[in-house]
Amino acid sequence: MSASPLLWAGDLEAPLAWRHGQPISRRQYLADVEALSARLPETGAMLNLSGDRYRFAVGLGAALLRGQRSLLPPNFTPDMIERLSALFPGTYVLTDHVAGSTGLHTVWHAEAHAPIPAAQAVPEVDDAAIAVQVLTSGSTGAPVPHPKAWHYLRIGVEAEAQRLAEQMGLPSFTGVTLVATVPAQHMYGFESSVLLSLLAGATIDTERPFYPADIAAALARAPRPRMLVTTPFHLKSLVESGVELPAIDLTLCATAPLSPQLAARAEAALAAPLMEIYGSTETGQVATRRTVQGAEWTTFSGVHLTGDAEAAVAQGGHVPQPTTLADVLEVLSPTSFRLLGRSNDLINIAGKRSSLGHLNYHLNGIEGVRDGAFWLPHDAPDGVVRLVAFVVAPDVSAEEIHKRVVAEMRLRVDTAFLPRRVVQVPELPRVQGTGKLPTGAFAAWAEQALAAASRR
Repeated sequence: MSASPLLWAGDLEAPLAWRHGQPISRRQYLADVEALSARLPETGAMLNLSGDRYRFAVGLGAALLRGQRSLLPPNFTPDMIERLSALFPGTYVLTDHVAGSTGLHTVWHAEAHAPIPAAQAVPEVDDAAIAVQVLTSGSTGAPVPHPKAWHYLRIGVEAEAQRLAEQMGLPSFTGVTLVATVPAQHMYGFESSVLLSLLAGATIDTERPFYPADIAAALARAPRPRMLVTTPFHLKSLVESGVELPAIDLTLCATAPLSPQLAARAEAALAAPLMEIYGSTETGQVATRRTVQGAEWTTFSGVHLTGDAEAAVAQGGHVPQPTTLADVLEVLSPTSFRLLGRSNDLINIAGKRSSLGHLNYHLNGIEGVRDGAFWLPHDAPDGVVRLVAFVVAPDVSAEEIHKRVVAEMRLRVDTAFLPRRVVQVPELPRVQGTGKLPTGAFAAWAEQALAAASRR
């Protein structure tokens, strides 16, 4: 049975993380992992709620040493935690902060680092071991598990590190400092911050800055070469904030398609190239593109595509089984494609098809729109369902933004998809960590927001 190291086989004195400007060595990480592992329950699955990114990584390592899997659910609501407990008996919580009671056995991180032993070896993890269970919300609300074996997580992260290093003109990813605005518990944040540090020699900033000034400060104190791992929502707020931004070496963005206009502004503001990364819960991340250079995505080494449109299938590399993607792709070759939208957000109006993702992409490229999203109501009083555009545009009047949105969208999409109403709102109900708009929650919010606007 084959096994692979828990940690990148480099200098153990090199930092794995930076906390408040102070380095935490890889040797210290191994000591902390061993100490925490000894305090974990003998059996069960870990629900790792650690807010500090280094402590999250310590929890992951400790669970692996115990032969336990870590759970990455889509949210941490009481209902989800109850369902996880039923699906994975013996589930316990690891945390470093006071939060609402989960009703589960809770393990707390130690306040201080563990002593470093004189003799230390990097432990190995069974390649076939299920390191994490990534969960999605099924149609019934029950979490659907997607097991990720250690071997394939390692292959995928190595392919990602190679691609990112090439973009930065570096021989390897070793020594790159990562500042991430996405939580470690999200698959994108997990792969592109935690695993890149453990398995590719990068160094992580332990915090998760949210506000533009905090992000700029975290980037400024991060040693170069340095990379920002973020989302379109966070990036747009950062670029439009007026905060002075330090030069970095690469920006990585994911969770929603990014407009080329915003990508160009971000590259200018941060004096660095910007790459988007594409993936899914089922496959992990599988492709990248340099957004300002065009709409075409290139898969990671070893991953190839077959099929097309709503039946595109990925396989190879870190995707061991043929996996149908949840998005609509225009497959250009076995290793390149264009992303047309998600299969579950396709809409049909007057016999014409588009996707909400495609419409949102264009909406957010309109001058004056800080954030925006389309919504298609389920019904209408006159029986004719029409799109509604919700926009955050505080510097433009309601009348002007309506005219501007309709005029600009008319140049970019079929007239069937022009919004009947453009509703100004203070903000959209995005999930703070990822910037996503969950379909159900957004629909409920949209109905209330539209009703409130109609009364004005």
